[in-house]
Amino acid sequence: MLTAELIRKKRDGGQLDAAEIAQLVGGITDGSVSDAQVGALAMAIFCRGMTGPEQVALTGAMMRSGTVLSWDLDRPVVDKHSTGGVGDKVSLVLAPILAACGAAVPMISGRGLGHTGGTLDKLESIPGYDVTPTPERLRTVVSRVGCAIIGQTGTLAPADRRLYAIRDATATVESLPLIVASILSKKLAAGLDALVMDVKTGTGAFMPELERARELAEAIVAVAGGNGLLTSALLTDMNQVLGRSAGNAVEVRESIELLTGAAGADRRLLEVTLALSAELLVLAGLAGDGAAARATAERALADGSAAEAFAAMVAAMGGPSDLLERPAELLPAAPVARAVDAARVGSVTAIDVRAVGLAIVDLGGGRVRETDAVDHAVGLTEVAGLGEAVGPGQRPLAVVHARDETAAERAAAALRAAFTVSGGPPGSTARAAGVVPVIETIAASAAR
Repeated sequence: MLTAELIRKKRDGGQLDAAEIAQLVGGITDGSVSDAQVGALAMAIFCRGMTGPEQVALTGAMMRSGTVLSWDLDRPVVDKHSTGGVGDKVSLVLAPILAACGAAVPMISGRGLGHTGGTLDKLESIPGYDVTPTPERLRTVVSRVGCAIIGQTGTLAPADRRLYAIRDATATVESLPLIVASILSKKLAAGLDALVMDVKTGTGAFMPELERARELAEAIVAVAGGNGLLTSALLTDMNQVLGRSAGNAVEVRESIELLTGAAGADRRLLEVTLALSAELLVLAGLAGDGAAARATAERALADGSAAEAFAAMVAAMGGPSDLLERPAELLPAAPVARAVDAARVGSVTAIDVRAVGLAIVDLGGGRVRETDAVDHAVGLTEVAGLGEAVGPGQRPLAVVHARDETAAERAAAALRAAFTVSGGPPGSTARAAGVVPVIETIAASAAR
């Protein structure tokens, strides 16, 4: 059928079959479907939606648009994906935990998008770390170390790269079926045995509303299962920064502190990491139930094997072999560090986490345009959480790490605007610091 007729069919509310969807995806990949037609198709899907079978077919076709990896390993191949947040450094800790527990983790990650940080940007703050290795090097590192965190290669799900760029230009990024296909096509192409999704909700999430986040999580679980990938999803809270730092090098530093057992590790960050790790260990058959899985993950942290896996991954990917011993010397640091106090003493009752993320972008820690360079040294540390006492004589809202005093002052003003401080006693908010941040779990559907 002509491409225009397939677009018309979807525009008018019709259902495309698997062969028709494969034809469209093939044209998106080889260029025979024009940019105008891709944009029209994206808008038709945005307005009309897609049925479950259509979403399964679209995701599968996009996965098959390029290379699909296969693994010949004696351990299950697993991965985790987050919808993005501020201070979300979970991948840096989770991948080595899982490797230490007997899983193989070829984690394909992305860069910062909008107000959220990107795992690749964090890793590129490590001197020498190669986020775009050859397929041979990826296989070698995963086989020998157990984990490798890299960027998307040019051969994995190439249809998604073109479709996403056009969605971004045509105001169709928010289409749920296209979000699902974009996320899962790359994960399916990685040849996984199991996947866990971290779908965030709250003021720092792309989908702030809980119902919308739940809808996305349920769709991902169903579509992944329809394509043969065992997947579950955790809904997690993003109404405050995850951890005590947000930026790039500062988040690597906090991740190392968590891996090496430094005192004062953030409870919420640890809880999200252990919950996602345990979920994957169960899905992969490496633990019988959630309690046993969590104990296994905790043991990998406590005995140092997760830290060893992280160090081995960094060295194998071209980074320094002694990063765990010398993070302060090896990671970039901003020349200005300034504590930002609240205007009055009180407790934090609300945080506009998206505004916090945008303050980091303004410091240079993120991108306004795709071509922008990232300053890996800037960011925030000692970030206050909900329910904590702040103000003069108390803890600061955060410590700003900036390139100069002018940038630090702008960030300080943005932080004071983003935090709501009341005169009530510490912990008076319902979501006080330390509250378990996992809201609910969407159980895996049986993979076919």
